[in-house]
Amino acid sequence: MKNFLTRHRFKIIFSIAGAIGGLLYWKFVGCTSGTCPITSHWYTMGAYGTLMGYLIGSMFNIRDKEAGA
Repeated sequence: MKNFLTRHRFKIIFSIAGAIGGLLYWKFVGCTSGTCPITSHWYTMGAYGTLMGYLIGSMFNIRDKEAGA
């Protein structure tokens, strides 16, 4: 389990930060009329923020010393 968390720590950290950022964006900037497909609901904006955080976190690749990479 420790090895999994070590390898994917940036993805996990950025996903959590993206979810929080998405929810904050929905709270303070989001669409109040309900016509915006992404920013009108808290759950879509949270999922979108999580996805963006995961994709940004996946750019930081930790090489595994045991695999010789």
